[in-house]
Amino acid sequence: MKAIELDAKWEPKPSFKLGSKDIDGKLTYLGSQVWRNPKVKQIDAETPEIKSDEVLIKVKRCGICGSDVHMAQADEEGYIYYPGLTAFPAILGHEFAGEIVKAGKQAINKRTNQPFEEGESVTVEEMVWCGECRPCCDGFPNHCERLQEIGFSIDGAYAEYITVPAKLCWSLRKLEDEYDDIYKAGSLVEPTSVAYNAVIERGGGIKPGQNVVILGAGPIGIAAAKILKTAGAAVCIVSEPEENRASLAKKMGADYIINPQREDFVEKIKDYTDNEGAALYLEATGLPGRVTDDIQNAIWECKAINSTVVIVARAEERMPIIGEYFQVRRARIVGAQGHSGHGTFPDVISCMSAGMDMTPMITEEISLNQVPEYLELLQTDKENCKVSVKID
Repeated sequence: MKAIELDAKWEPKPSFKLGSKDIDGKLTYLGSQVWRNPKVKQIDAETPEIKSDEVLIKVKRCGICGSDVHMAQADEEGYIYYPGLTAFPAILGHEFAGEIVKAGKQAINKRTNQPFEEGESVTVEEMVWCGECRPCCDGFPNHCERLQEIGFSIDGAYAEYITVPAKLCWSLRKLEDEYDDIYKAGSLVEPTSVAYNAVIERGGGIKPGQNVVILGAGPIGIAAAKILKTAGAAVCIVSEPEENRASLAKKMGADYIINPQREDFVEKIKDYTDNEGAALYLEATGLPGRVTDDIQNAIWECKAINSTVVIVARAEERMPIIGEYFQVRRARIVGAQGHSGHGTFPDVISCMSAGMDMTPMITEEISLNQVPEYLELLQTDKENCKVSVKID
């Protein structure tokens, strides 16, 4: 089968020390400290075999994630930008939907509580949690001690076929009446679930009528805007300098756009919210050192008490924090990782089936053999939001 693989050289920085869960020469939880000179290429791979609790999926759609771009992107020293869990070589791709073509006898469909049947349309969690470690047993599968990630540390879905544990699969049957192409819509469940986990599960959600501020109109920021407006946000403000992404954010529900390169962020927040500020701020830029002051100053100068700041974008950069602002305003900062557990995937699918259309996020559609080209192009192109790979 055709697939898109990334390989890189294991060459830890002098200051890097192996962690307890790292595997020398193979796997690390700090990719940008270890992997050097990434190379992306199309390969011919064997179609994978399934185990008794797994399914074989014919991939129909797979979105290109910023994480994919950052794994393929090298800094001045040749190290990859992506800071998280990685093991190479690996087939990339994790935002996908497809059709089950083979299922093991113990591969249970959560929709029917019976073994999966061939032909079922599904989307898949990319976080492969064990279900046995302490975080998993405590209800935190996104923080599994034995975590593997599809398209990061094990083979992913820029391929014609993929094998995955059935426990990670969610039926797309609910989308059949709402969308002409359920695989196109289904491939957006994963990134939308990342945003849902950030603002609803980790951020605690909002009460209808409250205000929200989102920094960054990438796919996660835009998905969060749509989710929060669906949840009843009165005023949704998105901070984004790139015009195309700002325009798409408006289309997906943002009431106001701030260009932080041309406008005073805090004054605009005060103006658009009648000095009330926001109940929830989402950091989705990946540049916390640049935006944290804006968030803190808005919390300090506006009247809202009990605001929540959610950090969802991945970055190694330190955040300058003024504790006094958070103490006096009873504000808090929380981190958000992943999308598994807490009913997130089925809730997102239900929202999408009820009319929360995420497909306008897709700004371009390409073929599998174009993926290497686009992983390079998207390192500088900030106009596209979500590029969707159609796999025949």
